[in-house]
Amino acid sequence: MNPITLFRLFFTPTRGWEDLMSSHPSIHRLYLLHVIPFALIPPIMIYIAGNNHSLLFFDLLPGNKLILVAVMFFLIQLVVVPAMASIIRQLAEIADAHPSYREAFIVAAVAPTPLWMAPVFLVVPDILVNIAVTSLAMMASAGFIYYGIPTVFKIREQGHVYLLFGAILMAGATAWGFLMVCTLVIWGSVQNLQFATGPVTG
Repeated sequence: MNPITLFRLFFTPTRGWEDLMSSHPSIHRLYLLHVIPFALIPPIMIYIAGNNHSLLFFDLLPGNKLILVAVMFFLIQLVVVPAMASIIRQLAEIADAHPSYREAFIVAAVAPTPLWMAPVFLVVPDILVNIAVTSLAMMASAGFIYYGIPTVFKIREQGHVYLLFGAILMAGATAWGFLMVCTLVIWGSVQNLQFATGPVTG
């Protein structure tokens, strides 16, 4: 996705989605050139924040353990996107739409973009700033979904748009919750690993 299309998705979303669909992006191209680069932002920023300031609990792990958490977080994101595409494709049937997997993947890959960009603000060691930015990113992602549905899935009935929008939003919130739970589980496991590998006294 080129920067102009990304800019339009934020400020003129209907035009942005039209531009994106007219470029006929393939799944592989979108995954390699959009999903992977943007999914790298959160783990990289977690690592940077953890090594430069004590925001939230990022400073509880040493650098080598923090890298492990960041890598696992990155890999989970890469799995969640194609899984969400399958879910979105199934959900579309409630709005009497039958999109291809490619069309569902486009929505699943583009919708989280604001959430991937938000962690850039972790360089600011202020929890309130980061909460505000994350909230705005969530609203932007919801807007991406709302304006993307009629363009990508060619749904003209407004009631169907609302119905599918709500369903995808709920599925996305569930996926986000799953991502957070997995991250916390990994975080706890890494902490235990740290303690287990410490010096033994006797």
